[in-house]
Amino acid sequence: MPWTMPGKPRTAASRRRDDPVAFKSLDFVYHPSRDVKRDVAYFTEVLGGRLHFAVEGMGARVAAIELAPPPPMFLLADHVEGDTPILVYRVPNLRKALTELQQRGWREESTFEIPHGPICSFHAPGGQRVAVYQLRRPAAAASCDCRRDF
Repeated sequence: MPWTMPGKPRTAASRRRDDPVAFKSLDFVYHPSRDVKRDVAYFTEVLGGRLHFAVEGMGARVAAIELAPPPPMFLLADHVEGDTPILVYRVPNLRKALTELQQRGWREESTFEIPHGPICSFHAPGGQRVAVYQLRRPAAAASCDCRRDF
């Protein structure tokens, strides 16, 4: 049975190929890690990924690893709770995207700032974790590149 939003007659299956997609790109897979240093060693030394940065600050460790040509960049973070990764999608205009999502029955959970710009993170009904962000500071990635705090 196709999934529908409560009170919404349109299903995901009825979308046509020429309809615009929801987001611009999947830029990051933000994955929880209980030991970022150990996980970085595995993803770089065993799997052959390229470490872009490993930063520590404000009580958190985050590392970015390129496993394939980006996007998405694979991020390991010890401050992300649970075991489910967060899929981080870019949108051209965060405020407009959130308004459109609300009109379709979505509910906002948490909006905050990351180095790249404003972001909103939320859970889908099935427990999946999704975030949408607006790239306002494209130079942010370069400011962390090559940084190795651990």
